[in-house]
Amino acid sequence: MNVHESEKIAGILEDAGYRFTDSDKDANVIVFNTCCIRDNAEERIYGNIGAIKKLCLADKSKIIAVVGCMTQQKGAAEKLRKTFPYVDIVLGTSNLDEFKTALTALKKQKKYVSIKGATMDAGKDLPVYRTSYPNAWVNIMYGCNNFCTYCIVPYVRGRERSRSPEAVVSDCKNLIEQGYKEITLLGQNVDSYGSDLQGVTFADLLEKIVTTIDGKYRLRFMTSHPKDLNDRTIEVIAKYPNICNNVHLPVQSGSTKVLQEMNRKYTREDYLEIISKLRKAMPDVGITTDVMVGFPTETEKDYQDTLSLVKEVRFSNAFTFVYSPRKGTPAAEMVQIDEKIQKERVMGLVALQNSITKEISDTYTDKVKEVLIEDVNPKYEGTVCGRTECGRLVTVKGDPSLIGSFVNVLITRSQSASLFGNIVE
Repeated sequence: MNVHESEKIAGILEDAGYRFTDSDKDANVIVFNTCCIRDNAEERIYGNIGAIKKLCLADKSKIIAVVGCMTQQKGAAEKLRKTFPYVDIVLGTSNLDEFKTALTALKKQKKYVSIKGATMDAGKDLPVYRTSYPNAWVNIMYGCNNFCTYCIVPYVRGRERSRSPEAVVSDCKNLIEQGYKEITLLGQNVDSYGSDLQGVTFADLLEKIVTTIDGKYRLRFMTSHPKDLNDRTIEVIAKYPNICNNVHLPVQSGSTKVLQEMNRKYTREDYLEIISKLRKAMPDVGITTDVMVGFPTETEKDYQDTLSLVKEVRFSNAFTFVYSPRKGTPAAEMVQIDEKIQKERVMGLVALQNSITKEISDTYTDKVKEVLIEDVNPKYEGTVCGRTECGRLVTVKGDPSLIGSFVNVLITRSQSASLFGNIVE
């Protein structure tokens, strides 16, 4: 989502006459698109803004902008202005469309700060400077209604607002016609898409896209929520070849007690039942997840419940992290767990998941898989890389001319989460 939002910011700047540069020294405008979902993200943002101070003092004509989730937090804009007086523009999550206005306003005033309520119009289209060919990102909704007790997103992104299915299908159709080969539909909780519209669900949207748009392409989506992923959606994913058999389904914890305290609205048993349904409908489905350890009140038993769930489900991959208190959320007011215990737990979880990922990778050896070549692999000279339908990264010998091509690859070896092979006819 952040990558795609940065593409929109770049699109606005390009529309205003600017061009992208890799050099901060050459840049007339430097934009920091911020995230505040975890504390270390905020620390990195402040560190990076501070790192360009000398650059700004040497060239006072540079325009520095800070936008996104962090600025939407109460008091954040004022803190930025006081801490970094060389920041010229501060915009909230619902003010990206003001960027061009802000640039014009700076000709008459020293600063431009605008933070509106987190209610960006879901129907408003912004220019996009896409950077991820052959992949493209399409927002289907904004905001979140779930209010998990650890999460700041509903407070900085607002409530759920769905884009019209016609607008989404139109975007996807245009991208396929432009030559993009993979589209990822984006939303904080894609499975609740349409809850604010009449007569349309996420399953309906998926079906409408793949039955409207012909051609060879892949359709992905993220992120799903276990409380809303239903049988109809699973049926549609399994039915249509263009929809990838790959689901990112954050579990967060394997303990029902902790899930309740997180306000996740499902139990351990509910989650395992969904996994069973997915694998029954799509035996080769790739399932990835997010797992958090060290949530306030998490006991050793709760942690062991999480490990046992990870062992039982055997995720293709998992994004693991330590709970980070976010000011303004209910969990931040709970009694926190010692950092040493948190670190020990996450290390144990990572070791477990790495071993599972490697074991699953080994099963691909000597099999032929279709891969969409996405980029060169800078780690290995003369190679390119891409992903299988279920999301596995594969590296093969080849040159950049293969980017955007679907190729069949005989997998010859695995290395942790990565696969290696040779292109075959």
